[in-house]
Amino acid sequence: MAMNLRLRDDQTEALKLRAEEEGTSMHAILLKAVDDYLSRTAHEALVRKAAKEQTVKWAELLERLR
Repeated sequence: MAMNLRLRDDQTEALKLRAEEEGTSMHAILLKAVDDYLSRTAHEALVRKAAKEQTVKWAELLERLR
């Protein structure tokens, strides 16, 4: 899927400099950033889900420990 991404001028310049320093393209850096974000947030969602499930499972005990 193609899409447009509008960056501020300072973001574009910083991204361009970083790409030159790393010897890669701005596109490759942005793809990696998206992959990193998706991976991180997927993990955080799993942790939140597990925490909710365990809170329900152990609710009675947690209440008694108050």
